[in-house]
Amino acid sequence: MSDAGPARHPGLQTRICDLFGVRYPIVQTGMGWVSGVSLTAATANAGGLGVLAGATLTYDELRKSVYELKDRTAAPFGVNLRADQPDIDERIDLLIAEGVRVASFAQAPSADTVARLKDHGVLTMPTIGARRHAEKVAEWGVDAVIAQGSEGGGHTGNVPTSILLPQVVEAVDLPVVAAGGFFSGSGLVAALAWGAAGVAMGTRFLLTLESRVPDAVKQLYLATPVTGTVVTRAIDGYPQRVIRTQMVDELENASGLTRLPRAVANALRFRKLTGTSLRDLLREGLAMRRHQELTWSQLAMAANAPMLTRAAMVEGRPEVGILPTGQGVGAMDELPSVEELLETMMDEADATLRRISTG
Repeated sequence: MSDAGPARHPGLQTRICDLFGVRYPIVQTGMGWVSGVSLTAATANAGGLGVLAGATLTYDELRKSVYELKDRTAAPFGVNLRADQPDIDERIDLLIAEGVRVASFAQAPSADTVARLKDHGVLTMPTIGARRHAEKVAEWGVDAVIAQGSEGGGHTGNVPTSILLPQVVEAVDLPVVAAGGFFSGSGLVAALAWGAAGVAMGTRFLLTLESRVPDAVKQLYLATPVTGTVVTRAIDGYPQRVIRTQMVDELENASGLTRLPRAVANALRFRKLTGTSLRDLLREGLAMRRHQELTWSQLAMAANAPMLTRAAMVEGRPEVGILPTGQGVGAMDELPSVEELLETMMDEADATLRRISTG
């Protein structure tokens, strides 16, 4: 475990602190194109669990990033993967060989994948959005789950965190990490009161100094009010929370005939950027269609989200991209360092717990 920090309320030493080997019950999520080496290392060094966005990296980029992370931090960190990637076995081999602490998944990995990771000492933590999903992955032997409510950024469900979280905590005997609308120490205490073992945050970490998102794009986030987000299916067919922009309005108003050619083009661009061969892309698409029951048009649209996200987050062109976000963005008005963010949150959580306990 990391070196001890200031003496804080014992209620802030939770199951995930012990499980992950971190000081603070705070997880920085593996946001595609956002959670790079700098952000992940900064989170790990500051006492939280940093998670590298591995799903949007080629295998060679992932390997290089893991090596660099190990040079920049001695603390535990995680890597986010997509279970349906053609080279998932090679990626898992890398995590095992390099002693990565946690493998996180936006969609549940297979039972065989969970067992393989467990056999080699890698903790598995999928993100779920329903009680039944938590029960399913718990049967497979995952070590923890992130329960994300509708306030969360990116792909999200319809159930608010305040309702989803207690249901999941009741359903499984696992550490449950709460996600969706968290950005403060008082929010962390609220999650603990609902039975969570900590919180996972995306947008709050996106808006830090170490985040590699272009500064001009960060300013767009900071200028967004609480009412400035929307959940849309127009990007890739799944509900996704984003900042409402002219681009999003155009996508929502476009016909299927207009969306489909753009989606196909994005699929081919995504293939090139991630080093996926056309043969593997087709094989991956067939697997997604079979397991997720997608239509061919939905399948083509599935590449929209990563490519439109990349346009904004990497290229700094929000006018032709999307801005995934949690609803809490409207409550954020500063760009702290990761260390400042975590220390402020923990101080606030400590003060909140002590105020509650003294009445």
